[in-house]
Amino acid sequence: ARPMRVERLANGQTLELEAGFVRRSVAGRELVMLAFNGQHPGPLLDVDRGAEIVVRFRNGIDQPTTIHWHGIRIENRFDGAPGVTQAPIAPGDSFTYRIRFPDAGLYWYHPHVREDVQQDMGLYGNMFVRGHEADLGPVDREEFLILDDLLLDESGAIQFGRESATHALMGRFGNVLLVNGEPGYSLDVGAGEVVRFLITNVSNTRTWNLSMPGARTKVVGSDMGPLEHEEWVESVVIAPAERYLVHVRFDSAGAVPLLNRVQSIDHLNGAFLPREDTLGVVTVGDDSRPAGPDGDAADPPPDQSAGAAFDELREHPATIVEIDRYRAFFDRPIDRRLILGIRTGEMPPIVRTMMRIDSVFFPAVEWDGTMPMMNWAATAGQVEWILRDPDTGLENMDIDWRFSVGEVVKIRVQNDRNVVHGMQHPIHIHGQRFLVLSRNGVPEENLGWKDTFLLPAGQTADILLEITNPGRWMLHCHIAEHIEAGMHAVFEVEE
Repeated sequence: ARPMRVERLANGQTLELEAGFVRRSVAGRELVMLAFNGQHPGPLLDVDRGAEIVVRFRNGIDQPTTIHWHGIRIENRFDGAPGVTQAPIAPGDSFTYRIRFPDAGLYWYHPHVREDVQQDMGLYGNMFVRGHEADLGPVDREEFLILDDLLLDESGAIQFGRESATHALMGRFGNVLLVNGEPGYSLDVGAGEVVRFLITNVSNTRTWNLSMPGARTKVVGSDMGPLEHEEWVESVVIAPAERYLVHVRFDSAGAVPLLNRVQSIDHLNGAFLPREDTLGVVTVGDDSRPAGPDGDAADPPPDQSAGAAFDELREHPATIVEIDRYRAFFDRPIDRRLILGIRTGEMPPIVRTMMRIDSVFFPAVEWDGTMPMMNWAATAGQVEWILRDPDTGLENMDIDWRFSVGEVVKIRVQNDRNVVHGMQHPIHIHGQRFLVLSRNGVPEENLGWKDTFLLPAGQTADILLEITNPGRWMLHCHIAEHIEAGMHAVFEVEE
């Protein structure tokens, strides 16, 4: 495998993309994995808002596959949803995608066939659509971080299910944590530098809580661009398929760790287990100033310095103005409802016993895989995750939602706590964008356009879905094992 390359693509250009096999050494294990164009992560597609490109894709792996262009409000026939927008691409076959990028933001691409295997084994890559950098404020550099994990034993990857996904209860938590495909991330910066980190979570199931102790951090944007205003934060919680844009200023020389700090849980005893993983280190030098003509460091003008601008929490007027068009809809009645739940079939007795114990006490967010054998033993043949429309009683692919272009739809999504195994769900809606208006009745105070949001167990969220893109579109949980265990629906948008 080779490191990720940046593919700067102008309007009308063509990219040749192939899914294939690569050899990799990860944490001392020799693995055969999957990759786009032999790169881990896959090529970073760097394009301008409004551009249209052609991607000629060839399937060089031994399973059918597709590519989903996650978050892009794309023409429906190129969305990559098997059985909905296209047939799966057979091994050795090709498919041509045409992708127009109507919205600036951070996006990614991945398979939509057996994601639990293909995505986990390396088929993923970023897309950065330029067009809002001026709104985000000045920085000294941009760094892309793709978060992932792998589940390995001494001999290699823990086996996947052939007929259906394993780890269908909690999802496949890995025990080796990766940043940009590697177990240890490193970056060298100068004191005073401001770095824009563009973060994507491609994990099958893991929700991360990222922090850089000792460096001031603010969130400036999410999936589809800037938030209404910037916020100081101590950490960033990012669910599978979500993206965040974060500005960090490194004031002092030294080493700043990149941490994942969470609270795991002992389900049997109801005890919390603090866990802290160091994902990498940012080494801060003595001086960040660029060299002048004489070779010495040249001082930037104070009013143009990214470091000086960093102290201000900026508003993003373009985002505010765009959202203002929809504020009249915020207090309207609920149009549609979804309840998230689970149904289980015949399972090993020890698993069912542990699930009964588990239902007594579990957290709103399952941060880590603390029941690996119980979880591994539950397959998608025994567990069905549910999206239910309580107004009709229909579930998953039987749900019949129909909308028209131009509608604005208010949807209440409830994650049922009173089930045998409650868990958070990152909900992704294809082809459209939405605002998360409130959680448990409390209004969100800093809005931004999203295509994926995290709903912890027991929580209810109201979202406002803007209907702009005709076709048949998927709505699903983005935990790979949950979508493989049935947690997906399709809605139709007419012109």
